[in-house]
Amino acid sequence: MAIQSDPQVVAVAAARGATRRTPARRQEGLVAYLFLAPYLVLFLGFIAAPAVFGIWISLHDYDFALFDKPWVGLQNYVDLFTPSSRDFGDFWQSMKATGIFVLFSVPCLVVLPLGISLLLNRSFPGRTFFRAVFFLPYVLGVAVIGLLFRYMLDPNIGVVNYFLGRTIPWTTDLPWAWISLVGMTVWWTLGFNALIYLAGLTDISPELYEAADMDGANRWQQFRNVTLPGLSPVAVFVITTTILASANMFGQSYILTKGAPGTATRTVIGYIADEGLRSFRMGSAAAMSYVLAVILLIISVINFRVLQRRDS
Repeated sequence: MAIQSDPQVVAVAAARGATRRTPARRQEGLVAYLFLAPYLVLFLGFIAAPAVFGIWISLHDYDFALFDKPWVGLQNYVDLFTPSSRDFGDFWQSMKATGIFVLFSVPCLVVLPLGISLLLNRSFPGRTFFRAVFFLPYVLGVAVIGLLFRYMLDPNIGVVNYFLGRTIPWTTDLPWAWISLVGMTVWWTLGFNALIYLAGLTDISPELYEAADMDGANRWQQFRNVTLPGLSPVAVFVITTTILASANMFGQSYILTKGAPGTATRTVIGYIADEGLRSFRMGSAAAMSYVLAVILLIISVINFRVLQRRDS
């Protein structure tokens, strides 16, 4: 015999249960905020607050060595787009240098690590050793890598020119300076991207390759129809982070070429550092930083949308 329950009794019981669970839920929420508190403090102190303060600086003729810091509004931003201003030529020259570096380094840092990860994903003796060898340079700092290549590629006493038996201006003339900067950066950072690709390859089910092999697909067809679609989310991440990292290149140029010849290899980060820390024009340097940030944001959004359309 079925027992029918009173709707009012059920509603009262549910309300009591919810009341009993509310303190527990509040306690769980409090614990979650306590775990998030260290990150929130660091985020507010080192990212959010400096970003807001940087915007305030960009609206002033800001010299931290002087007490008076006049308000100039958007003039620092306007000067970057005014051909007759002091900053226009040097800023866009440094942007051009940054664009050249991105144009030649990003394809190498996207394609070469993919090939290396495909090789290292196979089973062969010493696979773990070779994985460590390719990733090891990335552990070193930019100062170590820069000094190492500076002495190797020095036009007068460099070991590379000694073994080549000729004098090549690796760090003082074009296009050799760009070849040196791109080559050094690729050797230094390709291991990181290769590691990301390896992680993506492990997520692709072996059953997909078995099914493709049973259908008579060769290695190229398996790579095109199985590997590339499976790596598409990883590729979006690798391409985007590589573009951002290359656009923020500074240490390699500062240590290896000093911006030579002339200012041809001085990137925009280098120019911003010179303006802010050497010329004490912090307002102008802050405005340049935010213009660069907006440009990189637009590029990242376009990159995401283009790659997502290709995947869909």
